[in-house]
Amino acid sequence: MPPIAQVFALVAAALHVVFFYFESVTFTRPEVWRRFGLETQAQADTVRPMAFNQGFYNLFLAGGIVVGLGLIAAGQTDAGRAIVLFACACMVLAGIVLIATSRAMLRAALLQLVAPLLAIVATVVL
Repeated sequence: MPPIAQVFALVAAALHVVFFYFESVTFTRPEVWRRFGLETQAQADTVRPMAFNQGFYNLFLAGGIVVGLGLIAAGQTDAGRAIVLFACACMVLAGIVLIATSRAMLRAALLQLVAPLLAIVATVVL
């Protein structure tokens, strides 16, 4: 896996750790749940269990990238690349679903999907 692809994958993993932090750790703060388009505490209370779960999905995908890159570093190139590409593909597809669900979430979706998409493209092209 080319080094630039690994860098993009690491950026994607780091972003998904941040998403985990917002969704699963600090979601109860109004300044956080407002970022998700919620307007009231009641809405935030209703969405919180889903956000908590979603945050862990993001953390697990980030973990997949870290494990895959660790395998690459340890010489298990094929297995590591497969894990990294799978995690990146999941991130890209989740971003596409977000766009398809709500055009208003385009910025958030692009933030979610650009780095992993660049990792995939760099792996395929380089």
